[in-house]
Amino acid sequence: MESTGCCFNRLKSRGKLKSAKKKDTAGNEKEGSKAPNSEEAPSNVTRQKVAAAKQYIENHYKKQMKDLQERKERRNVLEKKLADAEVSEEEQDNLLKYLEKKETEYMRLQRHKMGADDFEPLTMIGKGAFGEVRICREKSTGHVYAMKKLKKSEMLRRGQVEHVKAERNLLAEVDSNCIVKLYCSFQDEEYLYLIMEYLPGGDMMTLLMRKDTLTEDEARFYVGETVLAIESIHKHNYIHRDIKPDNLLLDRNGHMKLSDFGLCKPLDCSNLQEKDFSVANNLSGALQSNGCAAAPKRTQQEQLQHWQRNRRMLAYSTVGTPDYIAPEVLLKKGYGMECDWWSIGAIMYEMLVGYPPFYSDDPMSTCRKVIL
Repeated sequence: MESTGCCFNRLKSRGKLKSAKKKDTAGNEKEGSKAPNSEEAPSNVTRQKVAAAKQYIENHYKKQMKDLQERKERRNVLEKKLADAEVSEEEQDNLLKYLEKKETEYMRLQRHKMGADDFEPLTMIGKGAFGEVRICREKSTGHVYAMKKLKKSEMLRRGQVEHVKAERNLLAEVDSNCIVKLYCSFQDEEYLYLIMEYLPGGDMMTLLMRKDTLTEDEARFYVGETVLAIESIHKHNYIHRDIKPDNLLLDRNGHMKLSDFGLCKPLDCSNLQEKDFSVANNLSGALQSNGCAAAPKRTQQEQLQHWQRNRRMLAYSTVGTPDYIAPEVLLKKGYGMECDWWSIGAIMYEMLVGYPPFYSDDPMSTCRKVIL
């Protein structure tokens, strides 16, 4: 009996130990489940950074795999063509090694991060509200480019960040022989840099100042190239909004290319409300409060001489001219791509006649003529 009681007590004590362990384990599990809840949830900024990092990494490796597959396909096509051409094995090996070397050099250049130190600044060719354009020479190759340098703090202060992004995106997306080419873009702590094609032929404004008028064949040629340029950006759902002779540049062969996309805007809908076209806003606001009498009429020759004199003064001024702005923009009404076609019509008139169709002594009178 005594031994049986001892065994019973031992079993009872073991049962108590097991139940105590179960309670302890359950308590720990509850504490463990509460622990994560006690930690602070990540903020929206952190989540956005994580999502951006994830997207960047995925895109990076996706592009690498795509490039690798394309290289393999190009090599297979080349090997097949060499085999069909009955090229000797030795010549095939030499050609493939040469092409591999060139491809490696190209990939090394792609990995190289460009910076302002890679370019030697030369002559300044333009200056705007928050940037400048200089001719520069790439130190490694000696190639000449146009460097557009934009001050970040000034862009933020003027609220022009979206315009600069739209300009860069348009130049990167649109591939047209009638658009100034963008070769690369980079930034430092103070500035954004756009390395673009340098066109040594000047602009249409200078050509018109030198020749006064163009022949019908010359006007047809330049207007045709301008139409192709505008059509190419409209196909990508952008509108330029600042078509004027100053922004039509000429290359060394005399062909025209469209430039200066600082006011371009992606067309997200069929109708735009004017909010950020400062020249139009200022002029339209003044028009509503200004009721001056119209300027006296002049003969065509007097009008031409007056325009030529004022045009030369405007060439050295940063003040915009409303001679090429569509009426719906001046009235701050909704508008779309048609405002660019209006500007082309005004430029074509100036090419053939010698001055814009709505030119007047002052900008207010010009706006009044455009609207009426």
